[in-house]
Amino acid sequence: MINLIDNSTSHTPSEPHIIVDDFVAPKCAGFIEILYQDDDILLINKPSGLLSLSGKNPLNWDSVHYRLVHGQKGLTAAFAEAKLPHRLDLGTSGIMIVGLNAKASKHLNKQFQARTIQKCYVAMLEGVLAVDEGSITAPIAKDKLFFPRVKICQATGKVAVSEYSVLERLKQPCRTLVQFTPVTGRTHQLRIHSQFIGHPILGCDLYKSAQSEHMAGRLQLHASDLYFEHPTTSEKIHINCPHPF
Repeated sequence: MINLIDNSTSHTPSEPHIIVDDFVAPKCAGFIEILYQDDDILLINKPSGLLSLSGKNPLNWDSVHYRLVHGQKGLTAAFAEAKLPHRLDLGTSGIMIVGLNAKASKHLNKQFQARTIQKCYVAMLEGVLAVDEGSITAPIAKDKLFFPRVKICQATGKVAVSEYSVLERLKQPCRTLVQFTPVTGRTHQLRIHSQFIGHPILGCDLYKSAQSEHMAGRLQLHASDLYFEHPTTSEKIHINCPHPF
């Protein structure tokens, strides 16, 4: 049985907390790899450390969208009408689907809204999970005191469910490679659910234990598989992109 850990923190009116969002993403030396391309869509492998969309801060201009629209010099062409129907967190690497025209982008957006697109992730967790597979159910709410973090909250949280299966158990140090299939798509869902069960994702700076953040040089979370319907041909497509850790 997995011991669930309540990581919520109580605050009193005597503990004022001012939110200052001055985050500037470090320069990302990785590049976007095109896994598949046709007239309507791209399937890409996003590197860890690259924003999906450019931030409001002018220093956060570099992003997946910016690089696609303007091109990666000597690597990829510019795709002027590129749209992102979904995003990955800054530290998460892996598969993203891109619409290359308005019609394709609209069709992909509808698939995501209808939750007919299935996504799978691979993550390296701290410690050893005793159970080979299972489901984590814990409601998620915004943490207004600690932006951009979210929190587990039974009172105000939205339903969040993450299914997992163990791929490999490793030693020195003890860690577990798992495949995650998120049933819902809440912000930071896999990261906070992993922390909630006492096995945070290695390299995560927001949801961590005393040592898990320093056990890896990056967030060890990778979007490995995507199942969707091609917006023009209606073909059922499954693409896999192996994890790099």
